[in-house]
Parts: sequence; C-alpha cells; structure tokens
Amino acid sequence: METILVNIVLVIALGIGAQWLAWRIRVPSILLLLVLGFTAGPVLGILPPESLQGDWLYAFVSLSIGIILFEGSLNLRVSELRGVGRAVLNLITLGVLITGILAAAAAYWVLEMPIGLAVVVGAILTVTGPTVVLPLVRYVRPTGRVSTIAKWEGITIDPVGAILAVLVLEMVVVLAGVGGASEGVMQVLLHAGEQLMSTIAVSVGVSVLGAILMVIVLKRHLVPEYLQSPVALMLVVVVFATSNALHEESGLFAATLMGIIMANQQYVTVRSIMKFKEDLQVLLIACLFILLSARLDLSALEYFDERAFIFLGLLIVLVRPVAVMLSCMGTGLNWKEQAFVAWLAPRGIVAAAVAALFAERVVEIYGGEAEALVPIVYFVIVGTVAVYGLTIAPLARRLGMADPNPQGVLFLGAPLWVRQAASAVQDLGYTVLLIDANDRNIELARDEGLPAENADALSDQIFDELNLSGISRLLAVTANDEINTLASIHFTEVFEKQEVYQLAAPTARATDQEGHVPSHLRGRDLFGAAATHAELSRRFDSGGEIRTYGLTQEGAYEAIQAQYDDSLMLLFVARGGNLLVNSAAEPLAPHKGDTVIVMLPAFDGTHDLEDKQYEELHLEASVHDFVEPVTMSEIMGAVAGELAQRLPVPAAQLAEGFEISLEEETAVMAPGLVLPHMRLGKISRSELVLVRCASPVEVETLGVEAQAFLFLVSPESLPGQHLRLLAHLAGRVKERSFAAAWSAATSPEELRDAIRD
Repeated sequence: METILVNIVLVIALGIGAQWLAWRIRVPSILLLLVLGFTAGPVLGILPPESLQGDWLYAFVSLSIGIILFEGSLNLRVSELRGVGRAVLNLITLGVLITGILAAAAAYWVLEMPIGLAVVVGAILTVTGPTVVLPLVRYVRPTGRVSTIAKWEGITIDPVGAILAVLVLEMVVVLAGVGGASEGVMQVLLHAGEQLMSTIAVSVGVSVLGAILMVIVLKRHLVPEYLQSPVALMLVVVVFATSNALHEESGLFAATLMGIIMANQQYVTVRSIMKFKEDLQVLLIACLFILLSARLDLSALEYFDERAFIFLGLLIVLVRPVAVMLSCMGTGLNWKEQAFVAWLAPRGIVAAAVAALFAERVVEIYGGEAEALVPIVYFVIVGTVAVYGLTIAPLARRLGMADPNPQGVLFLGAPLWVRQAASAVQDLGYTVLLIDANDRNIELARDEGLPAENADALSDQIFDELNLSGISRLLAVTANDEINTLASIHFTEVFEKQEVYQLAAPTARATDQEGHVPSHLRGRDLFGAAATHAELSRRFDSGGEIRTYGLTQEGAYEAIQAQYDDSLMLLFVARGGNLLVNSAAEPLAPHKGDTVIVMLPAFDGTHDLEDKQYEELHLEASVHDFVEPVTMSEIMGAVAGELAQRLPVPAAQLAEGFEISLEEETAVMAPGLVLPHMRLGKISRSELVLVRCASPVEVETLGVEAQAFLFLVSPESLPGQHLRLLAHLAGRVKERSFAAAWSAATSPEELRDAIRD
C-alpha cells in the first residue's frame, strides 16, 4: 500500500513539475513529460514499469481522454466554421483516410512491419490532438482562417481517428482469424461498416441525452453553484461509460459530441464548469504522459534507428502535405494557408494512449514484431512535437501569416478615453483590439473603426476566441483593480510578463496593506504610479485630450511639457517601428525622431487651442444673416436643418440638443450674444454656425434677448477640444473689438473674420 501511495504521489509531482518547468523554459510540455516519465520508469526504476500494468490503467487512460476531449470541445463554436467548414470536414474525413493509408504504406516499406500491423500504426497516427496543437496556435497567433481550422481539426480528429483505429484493429484481428480469405475480407468490410454506423448512432443518442440532462440541471438550478462542475463531470463520465457499454470504444465520440452540443446551445452558460475542467485536464494530461512513458522498456531504444527517422521524415514532409493538399482542393484556402496547416500535425496523448491500449492485442497476433508499435508511436510523438514546435513560428513569419515583430496592443476595457488612446495607436499603424463586457462600449468602439469584441478576459476560452495576430501586449485598464490583476496573471500565458500592464491601484487600495496585491502578481504600472482609472477618467472628462506629436527637433518634447507646466501624461512612444509603453518602473524619455501619444491635462482655461484647429473651424463656419424679424424656433430650425445635411444626425435631435443647452445660463457669453453648444457621438469633427439677426430675438429659457448666436457642435469623443473651443469663442466675444467687427460686417467672410483673434 505504501508503494502504491508513493507511486501516485510521484506521478502527480513529476507531471505537474514537468509542466511548470516547460512553462519556465518555454518548450512544449509534452516533451518534458515523456522524458521525465521514461527516466523515472525504465531508466531509474523510480516508477517500476511492471507496477504500471493491468486493466485499471487502460480504463483510467480511456476515461481521462474522454474528459480531455469533452473539455476541448467546449471551445468549439459552430459559427466559427463559416468559410472553413468544408476544409475542416475534409481534413477529418478524407484527410484521415489519406494519412492512414500513406502512413501504413510507410510503416510497411520503411519499418518493414507486417501489413496488418502497419495498417494499425497508420490508423493510430491519423490523430493530432488539442493538447499539442492549441498551445502552438496560441504561441504563433497566425492571421486568417488557419487558427480556426487547426483548433477544430485538432479536437474533432481525435475521436474520429480513435474510432478508425478501433475499426482497423478489429478488422486485423478478424482477418488474422480467417487467414485473409476473400470471403473473410468481404465479411470484415461489412462488419466494419455496421460497427461504424452503430458507433455513430450510439454516440449521437447518448451525447444528446447527456447534454439535455446537463442543460436541465444547470437551467433549473437543481444543484448549488459549487457543485455544478462536479455534477457536470459526473454526467460526462456517465455518458462516456454508457456509450462504451452500449458499443465498444464509442465513448470518445460521445464525449466530444456532448461538448460541442453544450458549447453551441443557448439555454445555459458553460463558463461555470469550464475552469474546473481545464484544471482537471492539466492534471490528467500530466499523469497520462508520465504513466504511459514510464511503462516503456529500455529495449524500446533499439527501435530508434535510421529507419525510424526516415519514417518520421516521410510523415512530416510527404504524408501530411499530401493529405492537406487533397483535402483543401476546392475549399478556397490559398497556398500559404495550406502550407501552414500542412506543417502543423503534432501527435499527442490520444496516439500514445491508443498505442498502449492496442499493444497487447497486436502482440497476440504478430508476436515479437508487434513490440515496435508503442516505441514507434512514442518516437513519432516526440519527433513531431519537436519539429513542429521549433519550426512553425519561423514558417508562419516566412509565409507572412505571423508578424515577425508584433507590436499591437490588446486593451482590456473600452471607455471613451481608452478608445481615443487606441485610435491614436491605430493611426500610427499598429494593431489594436479592445475587449469589454459592456455592449455599449463595444458598439461605440466599432462605430469609431476600432476592432472590438464583447468578451470575458478571465474565461478559459478567451485565447481561442480572440484573434491575437500582431498583438504582443496587454493593457488592463478597467475600473476594477482586481479584474486588472487577474487578467494580468491570466494573459502571461500568451504574452511575456514584461508586456503585461495594468493601471495603478487606487490610492486607498494601495495603502491598505491588508488587501494589497503583491507586486509580483500585478502587471507593470501603466503610464505611471499616479495613473489610476479614476484619475485618467477625471482628467479626460474635465477636458483632457489624447494627442499625438511628432518630435522633429531636439528638445521638442521638453517644449511641449513646458507648455503644459509639466502636467502632460506620456502614454506611448513610437520609435523605429516599435511601440513603447510608458510605465512607472521604466519611464520613457522621448527624443528627436520619436512620435509620442500623450494625454493633455484637464482643461483649466489657461491652455489654448492649436492655431490649426481654430483656423479650420472658423473658415468653414456656416453663416445665417437674418435681416427680417425671426423667432428663436425659426433660427433653431434653420441651423438644425443645415447641420443635418452635413452630419449623420437628424435635425430634430440637433434642435433638441440645442434647446437643452439653452437651459444653462453659461450659454450667455456676452450681452446680446448666446452660444448654444453640445457634444454628439458618431461625428468626427466640430461644426460652427454663425447667426446674426437685425432685430433682437427673445430666448425664453434664458430670459434674455440676443442678436448674435454661435452654434457649436463637437464630437463626444473630444471633450477637451470642445471646452477649448468654448473658451476660445468666449474669450473672443468678450473683447471690445468683437462687437464693432460683428456689427460692421457686410458679408459672410467678414462675419467669420469677426470671430478671429
């Protein structure tokens, strides 16, 4: 009993330790798992191979794979197949058959295996696996449709390949019993067809029933929240076992189908069960690879000769490319996309497990020749993971499907000031993506031409939902410091630690030592230690602006700082094709040749507009010069009607907005002069309309009479510019020279000139 307990602890410790070490040194974890398992088993004898035998292991392996496939299939959305569905279908049907046939031929001719054993090897090697494909796709972050194709193929091909391998093994066993007679061959083919149809029927029926039961349990809250994941796990293993009991080896297909159904139904969310499943998957994968590789014997090394390397080479450079090329004919994939998919077929846990499960049965038929089955499959697993893992990223860059120097930014949170910062970054030519749980923020971002997705940054499938091509860093800028911190931890899985940033914690939180988050768990402080969400929002709402400056002279940035009394906040610096993010730990020092993105301080009336902004506004201002008596409603109607022709806003909405602005006393800028103003969404520039009346017009809401009106409309996204325009206009109309110039003007041009400095 003590020995068994020690072995269990060793398996878990080695498995989790290998995955941690793989994360630290950035290599595929499967390589270290296989190496540590083999070292602990046949090499050192810490895990004696003879103790890892028996039916219990096969049952554990089979059930574990079912759970892994269910967890993976929860990430499969049918909507993703738009445009690539045919390619995926071909790859898991025609591609599987071509791979199996060519791999079997290579095993027969190169490895000199008996034909039946070669066919079994070919069938086993048709599978790839999500546990090795998805991490590579996340690492490379390719452009276009290939990430969707790789994800769907990697998950769905496992049960398809496993079923094919089972059918092939049954055919080999039956043929061996009848001696290969022609009548026996026909009988076997008919039997295989029946088995395939019955497998599909049983799997579909059981998986649908299991999914319905899970939906009912979750929708009607029949179990408390803390039991939802365990109950979901229970239903999955019941579906797996029931399907296997009704039809041998149909459980994998049933578990996968159940996951796909749950991922695409609209009745309940599956987020509550996914985190538990992901954690369990990590543990199961670790244990499976350690157990399976520890069962090998040292004699397995004798099969790793030149023939094995030739066989591996044929699988990589011939079998996979041919299967992909034939499967993608007529699918619309270009040659670059086909080349990427053709160079992404690492084998994983399913191939290892199926080989281990089949080993004893083929030994009964082929004797000592069958002992090569498991070593060869393991050799292919290690070889394909190593080759594809080391070369897929350079190949993607060579094909132009991955950015060799990604500089893009993922913004977590999309309030107004963040959208403005993202627009400035995008205008400089860098990739941006905004994610937010607020539908309104996402809608506004898209209206402003920004890529945006409604997503939960903490969900387990977030990396598969987002297209992170060209993006290399995260900026967590929500108002919730805890979410920013958790997202920073979460996204270190795909971004380097030094490229994960978050806003500074609120002052009260930062000084509360009891609730203070340790600095090593946080992202780097973004824009500076004082840049909290509250401070940035206050600054922006009070008239601060996001502005971009090109520094063409030495000392240009220092001059800009001096203009704003050193209250400028530096956000980004574009330098030599790279985008640098300002942080508290490493504050940036801009110099000549850089382009900087800054946030101006809150408007306090001391900082004026740039000459160019006001010049454009006054030159393009519309003019209405009423010589006959008019009412305020007639003036509003004329102005709103004209602006409606230039702006994507109805005249009624404009008139209503001006009416609301006239309820504020600040609209009276000088005796006899009123300045109605408002900010609007979906416009990109400010508009000014000048109105002069020969007779005084009564403005009832203000209780005044006026003969001069300046109607100002500004973008909602530029509060600072709006305040500066108001301040500039107010300053001008209060000058003594304004009234005389306004009254003496005899043309629209002279009226426009009257509001100039």
